[in-house]
Amino acid sequence: MTGVETRRLDPAPAGGVASGWPGHSAYRRLVRIARSLVLPPKGQFLTMIPEQFPGRGKVAALKTRPETVLVDVGEVMHLAGYQDALPRDHDTILKINISWQTWYPACSTTPWQLEGVIRTLQADGYRNLIGAQNGTVVVDARVGERNNKHKYVVDRYDVANVHLYEPHIEWVTFTPSKPFLVLDRIFPEGVKVPKLFYDRNIIQLPTVKTHVFTTITGAMKNAFGGLLNNRRHHTHAVIDETLVDLLQIQQDIHSGLFAVMDGTFAGDGAGPRAMRPHEKDILLASADQVAIDAISAKMQGFNPMDLPFIRIAHEKGLGVGEPKDIEIVGYDVSLEDWKFVKEDTFASKGQHLIYHGPLKRFEKQLLQSPLAGWSYFASNLYHNVYWYPVVGRKRVKDALETKWGRLFESYGDGRVVLPGPEPKPTAIAAGGAAGLVAAMILAARSVRRA
Repeated sequence: MTGVETRRLDPAPAGGVASGWPGHSAYRRLVRIARSLVLPPKGQFLTMIPEQFPGRGKVAALKTRPETVLVDVGEVMHLAGYQDALPRDHDTILKINISWQTWYPACSTTPWQLEGVIRTLQADGYRNLIGAQNGTVVVDARVGERNNKHKYVVDRYDVANVHLYEPHIEWVTFTPSKPFLVLDRIFPEGVKVPKLFYDRNIIQLPTVKTHVFTTITGAMKNAFGGLLNNRRHHTHAVIDETLVDLLQIQQDIHSGLFAVMDGTFAGDGAGPRAMRPHEKDILLASADQVAIDAISAKMQGFNPMDLPFIRIAHEKGLGVGEPKDIEIVGYDVSLEDWKFVKEDTFASKGQHLIYHGPLKRFEKQLLQSPLAGWSYFASNLYHNVYWYPVVGRKRVKDALETKWGRLFESYGDGRVVLPGPEPKPTAIAAGGAAGLVAAMILAARSVRRA
């Protein structure tokens, strides 16, 4: 890999481990460990993570550069005490983040973040690593894992790679150890989670960035895609409480929790996609998802305890969200204040009107019915048809001229996809137009009757 190693990495085998074909050793391991899993009896629950878990209230930070980033990822993990948090005799899931199927700086897990974590785990004797991807109604994870170079990395290191939304992945009903804040009301038929996640370690792999719904997104939000099914957008009106419920689920089902957050690029503005990227050269790591998100928020310029998901998780004892109570090891981040701002896109402004504004009474019709396609239409139209070609493409080209952009380009075949409007999102957008028209008609009729 240019800039880190003097030789080009060998190409992945034809088809690739991540393709999921049964002939590959990583896939065979995945099938074997999945079949060996035994769930607790119905009506009982696991509580895997103790309240005073190792690494609670501790965050490691390092400054990094492309020439040393793989070593630095390992160092920041060790500084945070990851081996105390993740038992070595359990399989370890790497929850990869894809916020856009095209590469955009600070948007998705970086290849060096993923590679550094894999190299560290393998060197320290962790076996049966499993990369986990999730798709969304607006993101194609199969395309995203190639464009973001994730597939290249997992293939190179013979790591099993699973797409959680595919039919062969079993989802089972979860019984919480404590009452939920909101999830039982949103999913009265029961909250389902991937069976694969039970009694396994998990490492969340977020980036440092803002978010249109939660102000910032990090380790806690990264669990959103992996732990809820394709109706998870039904939770957006209560997203903060949802993230707290999801952290409770993680602590109930996983044998160990950890997070490695990449801030080599960081994004502010209308995240997680339409952002302004900044080179910040920062790595964070922690076993405490509340604490690492709090430190990320503070560096970005926000008061962590003003962010409901951090404050509620802190108050429930799921982690430490008050910065003065968090131990920082490694690089001193106390003077970091990037003055980031949270902004909205055209699509998110419309959603805010529905979730918290005058259109709240139409939420179920507009976002939880067959008419919901209008919202996918609006998001895809804005991001893929307008924003990326008009605004984002130049920012990507500028980012590729930076040290981190050149490192990204060096992975795999050295190519970076700079798409125009993409076929699948454009098709979704076209199909959603009918839903948009129908939604507008329904809203107009309802207003007239009111």
